Amino acid sequence: MSTLPAGTEDLIERALAEDLGSGDVTAEATVPEDLQAQAHIVQKEPGVICGLDIVEEVFRRTGATEMDRTVIEGHWHDSVPRDVALLQGPARALLAGERVALNFLGHLSGISTATAQFVDAVAGTGTKILDTRKTTPGMRLLEKRAVSWGGGMNHRFGLYDAVLIKENHIAMAGGVGAAVKASRRASPDLKIEVEAETLDEVGAALRAEADQILLDNMDIDQLVAAVAARDEVRPASKLEASGGITLANVARVAATGVDFISVGALTHSAPSLDVSLLLNPLS
Repeated sequence: MSTLPAGTEDLIERALAEDLGSGDVTAEATVPEDLQAQAHIVQKEPGVICGLDIVEEVFRRTGATEMDRTVIEGHWHDSVPRDVALLQGPARALLAGERVALNFLGHLSGISTATAQFVDAVAGTGTKILDTRKTTPGMRLLEKRAVSWGGGMNHRFGLYDAVLIKENHIAMAGGVGAAVKASRRASPDLKIEVEAETLDEVGAALRAEADQILLDNMDIDQLVAAVAARDEVRPASKLEASGGITLANVARVAATGVDFISVGALTHSAPSLDVSLLLNPLS
């Protein structure tokens, strides 16, 4: 089993406590205590599976300790339905972990699947798909891992590991140039990225030698102009397009020549991948 991201064990424990409470009254009434069973976890729609290590930990905690994975995670599969894992153990233990395990698996696989779709849409352009900090509270490490397993790249993990100067920082600092210079003095070893809403702000960020510029909600013509300005003034600066990005327009955005496209929807709006668990009693 792969190492779980920090905090995952506590998250699983809280999820199980939330679902089980004082006990599974339905299973206790209908399922013999000593009945053993086999469970098939089934992927029911095309996509990328992510999160089987969490599934395994959920069932370990409920008392079903035997699990075999039947797929390699992080790869797109069209042939469905198909088994992605087989489990064996007490029927009550399998039922106790079913919903929590599937909630994690469906959610994370949905993120990986959505990411893979965006990555495929920009294939051949050289543009990389990034995630954002628009994540479910407490699940950022898991959700960002799901993005990477879908072929995307992780942007900063929090406020601590990279500088991203946005409109409020600019207003408080007294302008783009002042904000970049202050950030460079305070954090000389960190990448400095600055948000630009206009081409004038792009110019200011380039003159301030920002490492990366976030082109916020710019249309195609503005993006093309921003790329041209970067190529002329400071080719070393990277450009990131963000805002209003969908599968319908991401290829056109990538074709402008930006280096990165960040998509908040990867983590805040990706639909859950359809997965289920089928239980068979063992004689």
